[in-house]
Amino acid sequence: MTFARIAVNIPTLSGVFDYAIPAEMSAKIAPGQLVTVPFNQQTVQGVITALTQQPGVPNPKTISSLLDPLPVLTHSQLALAFHLAETTLNPLAAIISLMLPPGLAQQADTLYTLFSPKTVHLELSPTQTRLVALLNERGPLRGRQIDTHFSRVDWRKSAETLARQGLLGKTSVLPSPTVRGKFIRTAQLSVPPESAHSQMIALGKTEATLKRRAAALQFLIQEPAAVNVSWVYAASGCTLADLQELAERELIVLRETEIWRDPLERMENKPAETDRLTLTSAQQTALSHLLQANTGPSTAFLLHGVTGSGKTEIYLRAAAETLRRGEQALILVPEIALTPQTVRRFMARFPGQVGILHSKLSDGERYDTWRRVRLGQISVLIGARSALFLPFPKLGLIVLDECHDNSYYQADVPFYHTVSAAEAYARLTGAVCLLGSATPTIEQRYRASQGQLTLLELPARVGLSAQSKSVFFELPPVQVVDMREELQSGNREIFSRVLSESLAETLARGEQAILFLNRRGTATYVFCRACGQPLKCPHCDTPLTYHLEAANQAGQPSNFATGLYCHRCGYSRQMPKTCPQCKSSQIRAFGLGSEKVESEVLRLFPAAMPLRWDWETTRQKDAHEIIMTHFANGKANVLVGTQMLAKGLDLPNVTLVGIMLAEVGLNLPDPFAAERVFQTLTQVAGRAGRSHKGGKVILQTFQPENTVIRRAAEHDFGGFYGDELAQRRQLGYPPFERVVRLERRELDPQKAEAEARKLANQLTAWLAAENRIRTEIIGPFPSPFPKVADIYRWQIVLRGPDPASLLKNKPLQGWRVEVEPVSLL
Repeated sequence: MTFARIAVNIPTLSGVFDYAIPAEMSAKIAPGQLVTVPFNQQTVQGVITALTQQPGVPNPKTISSLLDPLPVLTHSQLALAFHLAETTLNPLAAIISLMLPPGLAQQADTLYTLFSPKTVHLELSPTQTRLVALLNERGPLRGRQIDTHFSRVDWRKSAETLARQGLLGKTSVLPSPTVRGKFIRTAQLSVPPESAHSQMIALGKTEATLKRRAAALQFLIQEPAAVNVSWVYAASGCTLADLQELAERELIVLRETEIWRDPLERMENKPAETDRLTLTSAQQTALSHLLQANTGPSTAFLLHGVTGSGKTEIYLRAAAETLRRGEQALILVPEIALTPQTVRRFMARFPGQVGILHSKLSDGERYDTWRRVRLGQISVLIGARSALFLPFPKLGLIVLDECHDNSYYQADVPFYHTVSAAEAYARLTGAVCLLGSATPTIEQRYRASQGQLTLLELPARVGLSAQSKSVFFELPPVQVVDMREELQSGNREIFSRVLSESLAETLARGEQAILFLNRRGTATYVFCRACGQPLKCPHCDTPLTYHLEAANQAGQPSNFATGLYCHRCGYSRQMPKTCPQCKSSQIRAFGLGSEKVESEVLRLFPAAMPLRWDWETTRQKDAHEIIMTHFANGKANVLVGTQMLAKGLDLPNVTLVGIMLAEVGLNLPDPFAAERVFQTLTQVAGRAGRSHKGGKVILQTFQPENTVIRRAAEHDFGGFYGDELAQRRQLGYPPFERVVRLERRELDPQKAEAEARKLANQLTAWLAAENRIRTEIIGPFPSPFPKVADIYRWQIVLRGPDPASLLKNKPLQGWRVEVEPVSLL
């Protein structure tokens, strides 16, 4: 008898459990399938990870049902899930949940039912009163539905008390999947056109009915294929009853037809590319190495090319070779901001073969994309990090564009890094893994120097001349402006004189400019000038940011009304008229944000057409594409933005980049802060001069002597790499030592500290027991942002040759464990 080994969908649970296979399912069951099983006193979903002849427990329970006859995970995905669970210390179920589309995977929940609303004779707490009122108004609700009504409130203890008193009922439930295929009704002619014409005179008793049905039939005579009935309604004015009558007379066939929800249907499809760039010798060398790897064992490559060096052309040609061999290509980008531009280039090269996946798609679109990939109907998939976990049957190439970007890191449970996961997935599938960046991380470049990655270099910019011929371009010159000298000379504007003059010249030539500032809002610091008290978020203890109201003159919508906002928890309030501390009316907004830069552009250059591109302006679906299209088509000439501008955009008409304040983020208490600032400055500067028009960069700073800023201004990656590598070696950070971050979050600050100190003592004991003299404990100490959304955070950092192995199979309930985090903030 065969048994199934199943990972149940309880995210905090590690390991697998054995179940018996019912006789009626024995011929259908295979690894990777999605099933429901009994677990304790509830029914849960699970994925079959393997079949075994010998169960690990006597008399195992039996599988309840099979949810999908096709496997939802491939063998390679199952292997990847076990690998990530082992290396990242995440529960296996949490990793598997990443591989299922939203709406398909469901977790067991508890249904709460109010037995009696008459509670006036009872003394209820405020939370219990709210809960009773909610259930009385809405009827029975699941726990996760109640969560949406009780932000930052632990209502479950109150529910347990009410249940013990007999006021509430609790029932375990497993919600059904919320996504399914989409079907439309279609109509199609079922007789020869001559027969249809001969019967038109007898289609109804009244003239109106006869006219409608004849028009519908005439429309279908002209359409040989099945047609959506909505088109028939629009063309003929008929109704469903009319079509049903025609079907009864066997003149047409009505069917329910499944359609794919394809988000690319909305995107304009350009003609297929025919004229390709002639590759430079460096590009040809890089491509040759990639193509040779296609015939050998799986290999990971690092394509290190300066901004504008033609890395995307290498991706396109590697994908073409992959498709020629009958395999699939996965192109990952760090942000959905890059997706439209990347998709257009791939759609032009591979028409009808490209798919897209990112978080802004509807659940239905993501579900259909997942199914089309599983069936092998998508040859090239472009997406953000979640696209890595789709069930590719024939994966041959994984590309990670801008592989340095921190967006590839999943900064919430379950923690993982897409780059390391992609390398592991490529090894498991035999695919080629290609990492590309102008500013690879210190670790990636170091691994290449050690032979762990094959290094491919593109040292020069390349593009098309005015005559559409391949030419080399110089990197844009960077002029560093000392803002201290600007202040001393009497200039108190946010723009230095040279930036104002350059911006005026750029606009006069009909060219475009980018103004970059890694801050949102109008002012980043609001305080009382009388007592110095800053206005902070009551839930986070971080300064509130001031936002202006309404749309700007370019017609760009604002998602914020005028007021103060916390960018960490979403708290908002109006600007106070008096200081909460001393009651003074001397409230002042200080600092610089993207809204402020935009308003100053309009003040200084009334004829300018600015667009703002930051988190606030891109929260709606398709907002990135709308802004990019608006700017690329010349409907705006100044793009003001935050970190999204540092994401590899190709805008040939941009000849000026202004960096408003280069040192933002440089002095954060994080060993990786210098690397992030260098990458950002280099990437933003690389947006200028990407065509024969040339370009330049104006970098404003109050710290022009800083080494990081100087290296970025000189486009000197090698110099920065040497500086940072020496610093990491001295301090004992990656790539020379490994790091694990453990964070405790509690509503009670004393409990957070106590738990942190308790674990620190336990870690000390574990280190001593295993004689790990090279692994050290840093902390415990409050996190750099110690309070967020009323939750207090303490952390411990483990540093050493392999600190993660110390924590395997250790009791760490209540702790967030990050292996190789990209930040210690």
